[in-house]
Amino acid sequence: MSNNEKRLAGEAAIRYVDDGAIVGVGTGSTVAYFIDALADLRDRIQGAVSSSEQSTAQLKKHGIPVLDLNATGPLSLYVDGADECDPYKRLIKGGGAALTREKIIAEASEKFICVIDSSKRVDLLGKFPLPIEVIPMARSLVGREIAKRGGQPVWRDGVVTDNGNWVIDVHGWQIADPAALENDLNQIPGIVAVGLFARRPANIVLIGDQLMD
Repeated sequence: MSNNEKRLAGEAAIRYVDDGAIVGVGTGSTVAYFIDALADLRDRIQGAVSSSEQSTAQLKKHGIPVLDLNATGPLSLYVDGADECDPYKRLIKGGGAALTREKIIAEASEKFICVIDSSKRVDLLGKFPLPIEVIPMARSLVGREIAKRGGQPVWRDGVVTDNGNWVIDVHGWQIADPAALENDLNQIPGIVAVGLFARRPANIVLIGDQLMD
């Protein structure tokens, strides 16, 4: 059921792609279905801005031009998945370690379409460990600051992001005010990006091919 919902969600997001668009493309298993569907529109769009090397490789395999965000300017649309989504369309992202580039593209996009299966919908964010990308030399510093805030930091050992950084996954938080926590964590030196998408949540969430209320 989960994989079928992912496929339906990825394919349903195609209806938001306009002719001539430059599409922001996220990372992950659900987005992979979107990229496969986007291949049918490659002659109708200008190209895509990719959030990861993984997605870039898949886009290029389909002959979809991959463009630099610095050259494109603002985007009309960004399509990405999530690890958790609350009723207000606020998200936890970063299970695939691409959260920084995902956050940049989401910020640059007028509309953010989040594609998920029903297992990702939660009432309260935090059951999925919160990913935080950090500068390597700041790992211990950031870990201590997280512990002060009641979180349990776990270094994702062996993982290096596309930006050359490390990831800490924070367990044990029930996040009642995601925007406040996102803002607080962003003030800690050494943190590159926090996997909370609360200040800039999704505009539309598709669970399978259905709109989330």
